[in-house]
Amino acid sequence: MADERKRQGLSYEKLAGKAGIHRTTISLIERGKQNPTLSLCKKLADSLDLKLSDLIKKCE
Repeated sequence: MADERKRQGLSYEKLAGKAGIHRTTISLIERGKQNPTLSLCKKLADSLDLKLSDLIKKCE
């Protein structure tokens, strides 16, 4: 997810604002310190203009 966020030029703050979550949550997910729920993954995928399945593939 970090690669896609950076590719789109989004900071933690900008992605968090688009997804409606706290920026710390994104940092924790990207560092592997927190596992997101499926609904949170969907919010993040939508915020990155990706299909959920594509976001999951990028995280594998």
